[in-house]
Amino acid sequence: MRKCLFIIVGALLMAACQESLEQRCAREAKEYTEKHCPAPIAKGVTVDSMSFDMATHTLTYSYTLNGVIDDPAVISRNNPREGMLQQLKNATAMKPYKDAGYNFRYIYYSTKDKGRKLFEAYFQEKDYR
Repeated sequence: MRKCLFIIVGALLMAACQESLEQRCAREAKEYTEKHCPAPIAKGVTVDSMSFDMATHTLTYSYTLNGVIDDPAVISRNNPREGMLQQLKNATAMKPYKDAGYNFRYIYYSTKDKGRKLFEAYFQEKDYR
């Protein structure tokens, strides 16, 4: 009987240590930001942070643009939304979050006009399915 009680208590403790997908996403976003940001990811593009809003199930990536692409005219000519959506559809690392129907938000800011939002894209499940 005592052995059975230890097994049950052990199982309950292990179950209590499990984190939900929301908790995992928030933790991973925070850890990524703390360990890797800011970090250049392409010529003229720096990832500044990643965050997760549990209430809206939205994973947000914030970037800063510099150099030639730090220009609203360049961005509008290239229409990055479609390319971003295609990348999201193909991103195998995002599969658990896409399967859960999470939203994805990408915000690009200017370096030369500090704080100016140059572009924002928001994708819901209906967009990437």
